[in-house]
Amino acid sequence: MSEKKEPSLLDGFKAFLMRGNVIDLAVAVVIGAAFTKIVNSVVEGVINPLVGAIGTQDLNRYSSCLSGPCGYDQETGEVVKGIPIMWGNVLSATLSFLITAAVVYFLMVLPMAKYLARQAARKAEKEGVAEAMEVSELEVLKEIRDELVAQRSGTAAGPAPREDGPGTKGPQPPQS
Repeated sequence: MSEKKEPSLLDGFKAFLMRGNVIDLAVAVVIGAAFTKIVNSVVEGVINPLVGAIGTQDLNRYSSCLSGPCGYDQETGEVVKGIPIMWGNVLSATLSFLITAAVVYFLMVLPMAKYLARQAARKAEKEGVAEAMEVSELEVLKEIRDELVAQRSGTAAGPAPREDGPGTKGPQPPQS
């Protein structure tokens, strides 16, 4: 019996790393991390001050107390009484997500979709032209075939063959 050699753990790991989508994923994570810094600075530098015009500039300070009035230690800022619900944190994270999603969609996804649609239309147009050329070539070949069949049977429907042109051997008798 022949023994099947199982791939080593290292070979499997190498194969995993060499797949293209792993590299693409790594690049996406690095770009995403850098992009997150930009979005966070926009939220903290632009959105929060705009919201701050209505209330406090720091969205994280928006909260409600679940039971009774909440008491905070003045020195540490920790809750000493009550149960606060920090809905400002959720609002800030939601705004960051929406801004990130909008930027990704309008600056990356939408232009790429339009580009791919144009490429598909060009490809379909080229295929249509190629198909039309194939059909017209096929029609010409069918006409030539029909002419040759008609000439062989002696009932030429088209113009008579040239007898004095280059490469001709003179009149040919019809074959039966």
